[in-house]
Amino acid sequence: MLFRLRGNTPAFLLLIFYFVVTAPERVSAQLSASTAPKATVQVPTTREQRAIKAFNTAKQNPLLLNAFIARMPKGADLHMHLTGAVYAETFIKNGAADLLCVDPATHSFFKPTATTRSIPPQPVCGDGNVRAESAFHDQKLYDSLVDSFSMRAFVPSAGISGHDQFFATFRRFDSVSSSHIGEWLDEVASRAAAQNEQYLEVMETPIFSDVTKIVSHIDWPSTPVDPAQNRTGDATGTNRQDLSHLRDTLLSSGLRDEVAVDRKELDDALDTRNNIENCGQPSARSACSVKIRFLYQVLRAFPPQQVFAHMLLAFEVASVDPRVVGINLVQPEDGYLSMSEYHRQMLMLDYLHSVYPHVHIALHAGEIALGLVPPDGLRFHIREAVDLGHAERIGHGVDVMYENEPQALLTELADRHIMVEINLTSNDVILGVSAPWHPLPNYRAAGVPVALSTDDEGVSRIDLTHEYTRAALEFGLSYLDLKSSARTGLEHSFLPGASLWQQPDKFTQTVSACSGQPLGSANPNPKCLSFLQSSEKAAQQWELEHRYDLFESSLQ
Repeated sequence: MLFRLRGNTPAFLLLIFYFVVTAPERVSAQLSASTAPKATVQVPTTREQRAIKAFNTAKQNPLLLNAFIARMPKGADLHMHLTGAVYAETFIKNGAADLLCVDPATHSFFKPTATTRSIPPQPVCGDGNVRAESAFHDQKLYDSLVDSFSMRAFVPSAGISGHDQFFATFRRFDSVSSSHIGEWLDEVASRAAAQNEQYLEVMETPIFSDVTKIVSHIDWPSTPVDPAQNRTGDATGTNRQDLSHLRDTLLSSGLRDEVAVDRKELDDALDTRNNIENCGQPSARSACSVKIRFLYQVLRAFPPQQVFAHMLLAFEVASVDPRVVGINLVQPEDGYLSMSEYHRQMLMLDYLHSVYPHVHIALHAGEIALGLVPPDGLRFHIREAVDLGHAERIGHGVDVMYENEPQALLTELADRHIMVEINLTSNDVILGVSAPWHPLPNYRAAGVPVALSTDDEGVSRIDLTHEYTRAALEFGLSYLDLKSSARTGLEHSFLPGASLWQQPDKFTQTVSACSGQPLGSANPNPKCLSFLQSSEKAAQQWELEHRYDLFESSLQ
């Protein structure tokens, strides 16, 4: 609405006008100030001041803000599940290529039970079912599959929540062959490049079929471990001895043989990605510039002997393959086995960390909310992930203010520089948690390092730009707050090498080798260049500063 005030307007009307028109900006500024992390105030550079002005102008219109942020360097996405990051349209294409069938009642893929003798072989889907490729000639079927494989058009109804729909999507497209992993990597890398991202830590579960066979004959206690017991994190004694014996048994039974199988799967996927993108060729696509590393996903919603074996395989792979920079536990944290076995799983991690101390650990913890589980279930997950599970990063962390002694926990996370991966849209659609109930302001006020990430951008139908825009509009994050998130992501990546920054999470002074010259310079001096060549992490951090230099210089 356009207001035009005349020169003789009464003073009290001018005052009212001021408060009405400026209220959003003042509330946003107050929110940002009240939730800002505890850190030394850094005076913005001239280029940053220009960027702040452009950001604040764009913020008056969500579409302008989204366009601004799309160009803004965003560093890393550290919390991304590969199959959840792929858009439904890709799975439909893959399903057709795999000759899969569709059950119209559930809008799910399944493999045909038989094929004809024709060449190429044609699937026999059975009465009432159709071939996946039928979707290309049936818009209604195509739309139904997109909706079935994602959160698009989903509306909660009696007995079916966003949580239910979200996790059900994976079952509906999981018949798609893993031979498409290389294509999926190209998709996420291309989307990242288009948004000025440079590094992805992609969560993926390589083949582990032989592990399931190996553990089928191994006995394991069937009674869940009471989380009220052994809360000090002492995993010594019989428990640790049992785990050590189980590890020896698994390795002697051939578990280590699957390491080569998993590495071959990664080889093939990355080769496919590189071929699609013409990496290393004059015609290389921009997606080639996006560095990809993997976090080995361990499935937590299974019996303990299988979870331990899967963990062991993950540690074995991560200890020998530099492309696998860490491990994580996945599947719904509120599931029966995830909840009842949570403490035991943390004890497993505690033991395996002692055997493989150099393998990085990031954990989904606190991806639960009041009502989804009983109150007792909200009180210890993040704490145990840190103290027992040796988590260097926490994924989601939504229940932090419901945990025992939450302020002490926040202080510990801040003091130990344990970063929290913030997934705003995911937390909204799965848990129903959004502002003002989301703990992002609590983390920031306590000085806990945070970085925005996507979680499952394909299922949620979003991208990282959307998450940055949402953080700005709903939580009042400023341009410098978002820039800090980008820096924090690379600071807490599991890339090898020393950080560019002299002090953890303080982006004010570089290490001595690179001090005294412009950040992100295209031509660092020999001493700095030698340092950057010695550290993949620092090299990516320098690249981020270079991108910010280009971005901020381009703004009017």
